[in-house]
Amino acid sequence: MLQTALSARYPLPGHAALRTRAVALCLEHLASGLGDDNAEQRLCSAIDAVYWQQLSEVLLADQLSKIGFQPQHAATGPDFLIEHAGLRIWIEVICPEPMGIPGSWLQPVLGEVTNLPHEAMLLRWTAAIKEKSGKLIGTPANPQGYFASNIVAADDIYVIAINGRLLRGGFSCLEGISQLPFAVEAVFSIGPYAIHIDRQTLETAGQGHLHRPLIPKPNGAQVPADTFLDPRFAPISAIWAVDLDENIILDRPCPMVVVHNPAASNPLPQTLLPAFEEYIAVVEGDYYRLSRINGRMSATTMPSHV
Repeated sequence: MLQTALSARYPLPGHAALRTRAVALCLEHLASGLGDDNAEQRLCSAIDAVYWQQLSEVLLADQLSKIGFQPQHAATGPDFLIEHAGLRIWIEVICPEPMGIPGSWLQPVLGEVTNLPHEAMLLRWTAAIKEKSGKLIGTPANPQGYFASNIVAADDIYVIAINGRLLRGGFSCLEGISQLPFAVEAVFSIGPYAIHIDRQTLETAGQGHLHRPLIPKPNGAQVPADTFLDPRFAPISAIWAVDLDENIILDRPCPMVVVHNPAASNPLPQTLLPAFEEYIAVVEGDYYRLSRINGRMSATTMPSHV
């Protein structure tokens, strides 16, 4: 069933190597017990949102295995648990659906110009973070999160892994209007880079990223973009932001970054997860200074579209 479904998804003669490796990777994932009972059914789905959510779990588990971790999966709780130096690290995976993103961006037409729908894309990142944060700490509608259910312990590390694959068209796109990853914009209220011009002299009076704590929705509502500046989200240790597609199955690099929560109750050790870059915020007086450091994969050539 799996081979038939993937052959239908990747039918071209040039897809032969991809089909073979994708089937082998998915079968290995299923045999290892890392998927839920319906994992194979979801991998066989013709619906992109269903397929890519499940395949994202397969691909991220494979990336963890390749660097020596042995991911574990329980019937109830976050998608994966890994252990390192006495630490328990839970990883919850989501592949946001492209709701509100124009078709001209998702399926560009050759020769036609389209704009980066950065606010619509950022809203999908903030929604993904909100959803998976709620899984851990609970929500007003469902207060029984992983904490309250004693699935995740108070001293465990919790990472939200977000695959942006469905939020773009033909090329990887992790960066927003700020030229920083969407994940950074979503948790640190970072907006576009701006140059301030003195009205009288018309000379440059300053420059830097704008502070953007709220993102407007089409209906006029405002969505917070300050997750790591809000103490309620201290249980969230980091965001593992990736853009994994079929290239990773063929051992071609895909964008991966880690964004650390400076106020995390249980910080994620730096350069632990597979990533090319990591973003660290440190306190300097009454503000944070954001720094970018090399990730554990920095020796590998970074994909050009990140």
